Order: sequence, then C-alpha cells, then structure tokens
Amino acid sequence: MDVNAAVAAAAAIAGVLTGVIAMLAFRWSERDQQRPTRTSLHTDPVLPPGVDTVLSVLRSSAVVLDEADAVVKASSAAYALGLVRGGKLAVEPMLQMARDTRRDGEIRQVELDLPRRGTGRGEALAVSARVAPLGSRLVLLLVEDLTEARRIEAVRRDFVANVSHELKTPVGALSLLSEAVMDASDDPEAVERFAGRMQIEATRLTNLVQELIDLSRVQNDDPLEDAEPVRVGELVAEAIDRCRHQAGTKQITMAANVGVSAGLEEGAGRRTGGTADLRIWGNRGQLAAALGNLVENAVNYSPARTRVGIAARRVTAPGGELIEIAVTDQGIGISDKDKERIFERFYRVDPARSRATGGTGLGLAIVKHVAASHGGEVTVWSSEGQGSTFTLRLPEAGAARDRAQQHPDLDDDNDDLDDDVENDGAGQSAHPSRATSPDSTAYQTLSAPEVLP
Repeated sequence: MDVNAAVAAAAAIAGVLTGVIAMLAFRWSERDQQRPTRTSLHTDPVLPPGVDTVLSVLRSSAVVLDEADAVVKASSAAYALGLVRGGKLAVEPMLQMARDTRRDGEIRQVELDLPRRGTGRGEALAVSARVAPLGSRLVLLLVEDLTEARRIEAVRRDFVANVSHELKTPVGALSLLSEAVMDASDDPEAVERFAGRMQIEATRLTNLVQELIDLSRVQNDDPLEDAEPVRVGELVAEAIDRCRHQAGTKQITMAANVGVSAGLEEGAGRRTGGTADLRIWGNRGQLAAALGNLVENAVNYSPARTRVGIAARRVTAPGGELIEIAVTDQGIGISDKDKERIFERFYRVDPARSRATGGTGLGLAIVKHVAASHGGEVTVWSSEGQGSTFTLRLPEAGAARDRAQQHPDLDDDNDDLDDDVENDGAGQSAHPSRATSPDSTAYQTLSAPEVLP
C-alpha cells in the first residue's frame, strides 16, 4: 500500500513539473514572438495603417526612414531617380533634413539639383524634396521631379523675350520713319522713300504676327481632325507659286519631279514632269505652309542664278508607306553647330540675311511642328558652301497606296522625269541626284553653287 502511494505521489509530482515546464516554455515562446527583431523593423507592418496605400498612388517619389536612417519603404520612382541605394538614402542633404525633422518634428522643404544617373554629360535633375514626421519613429520624404517644368518655363521665358524683341524692332522702325516723314513733309522724294521703308517694316510686322498665329495653331490644334488626302503635286505647285517673285528676281531655276501644272516658269526656267499620284494624309493648309517655308528658305539662302530642286518619292517604313519630299538648294550651307538649333523658334543662321529677306526665324519651327503633328519628321543634310537638303517624311494617304498598286505603270514616269531633269541646262541635276547620299540612296544635294548661263 505504501509502495502504491509513493508511486502515485511521484507521478503527481512529475505531472506538475511537466505542466510547469510546458507553461514556462509557452510563455517564453510568446515573449519571443512579441519582441521586435531587426528584420521586423524594416517591413511594411511597421507603417501606420493606410500609409502604404496612400504612398502607392502618389505621383511623387516616396521614401520612409526609421530612427536608424534605414529605408522602410521606397517607391519605384525613388529607385529610378537614384535616391535609394543599398537600403539607404543616397542623397546627403535629404538625409540631413530627415534627421533634423526626426529631432524637432518640423516639416522641411528644399530644391536641389541632382546628377542624372547613367549619363556622363553633366546633366542635372531638378527636384523638390519635402520631409515630414510620420508617427513617433518614422520620417516621410517626398521628392518631386521639376526638370521638365523648369525646361518648359525656360522655353516660355525665351519665347516671350524673343517675341518682345522681334516686335520691338519693326515697331521702333515705324516710329522713327513716321517722324522722318513729318520732318520731310516739304520734300516729296524723301516722303516717298520713307513711306516705302514704312511699308517694308509694316510687311515684316504683319509676317511676324501671322507666323506667330500659325505656330500657335499647329501647336494647339489636332491636324487630323480635318485631315484629307492631299496631292503632293498640288503642294509643290503652291510652294513654287509662293516663291515666284523671289526666284524670278534672283534668276533662280526651280525644278520639281512631281506632277505640277505645266507653264510655270521661274528665273532661268523650270522643268516639271509627272510621277505617281502621291498623296499625304493630313491638313492641307498646314502641309502647304510647311513645304512653302522650306522652298522659301531655299530661295532666300541661294545665290543668284542657281537651282532649287524639289523631289518626292514613296518609301516603305515599318509603320507603313511614307512620302518623302526633299528640297535641295545650292546656298550657303549650314554649319554643324547651327544644324542642332535651326528648328528652334527665332533662331537664325545668318541674322543679317534674315533681316534682308524679312525672315522671322519661325519658319523651320513651324515645319518641325507640322511634321510631328502629322506623325512624320523633318531632317536636314548640309555642307557649308555646297548647299542643303531638307527632307519631309509624312504618312501616305491609304487611297494613294491603293491607286499605286492598281496602276504600277505610273512608276515608269519617275524614271523618264529623272532623265529629263538631269539633261536640263548645263547637265546639273535639278533634283537631289542618285549618287552618294547623305541620308539615303535616293537624295543628295545639288553640286556646289554655280552661275548658270
């Protein structure tokens, strides 16, 4: 009996010990689970409720830092800007702002210029950084990229300054000439001379205002709202008519390889012929203005008794058929440094010549915007002293492609025209020749300036 009691007592004691040990182990495990670890401090659950969702929809780059300056949360844009590297905030001024804000709780904001990642050209990113406390231990950094906004603002300032200068010049001239007319009221010849100058300045002012209106229209309007198939031959004929007087005065021969109306003679003469019925899909008025500007520039910047050629062809591109229109001159040419800027508004390669010809510096800017808004492009090849070739590439109208497929024999006219034009005058090519080409196998500039017989 005593033995049984002793066994029972021993079993009871063992059970109690087992229970106590199990309870202690459970409590210890529970304490370990509740204790924060190094890893848990850098995971999403430490963020206040809803913060993660808000940060995901912000346009700004967002970074959340803990009390050890480690990154708890960072948006993909923050990594793209190079703000976060190796789990740390990589921009020292922003890191110092975060520490100051954590210390006193004040919201801080600063604008900085950061080096652009992946470029060695010294380009900088303009950013605005704002730091605010997030809870008791965290700091939130929001960074906004201001680079594009600053660029647009600089363009706007330059545009306003240039417009003010360009308007001031003819207005000032008109004011001075009107005073001269008043002082010379008893001299009819002087009055007539000053009145002629006033008319020139008034025309210059009118042209500037009109080109400003045209530039604003091509920048703001959608040309495809009023798009239609436009015949290339009609555009070329209109551009040539626009320059009829200037070309005739300088005895410049204008030659085209597109089907323009017969009987259009300029300067020393013009050769025309038929080609396939090329059509462009777009706004007729804008397309005519763009091509007219190119032809007008070619005439204005060419010496007397030289040639200006206009050539058109259909080319195959990955996105569909394109129409290339090349305008070639034997003018003064464009230097490499100027070629990078000639499509800027109000930029002039030769300001003195622009004043003499009444140029505003907006013509090529209009061409660039028209080409871009029609899904095309404009390129330039030039050599100083030899001339320039401006090439417009624009989408072809679908109806024209279908017609060309139904009448493939029309392409033969192109070869006949090439022979006719190459035999014109002293044997020079009246359109970009088919020898070595600056940008394709079909176009090249005309030869160096040469006085025609």
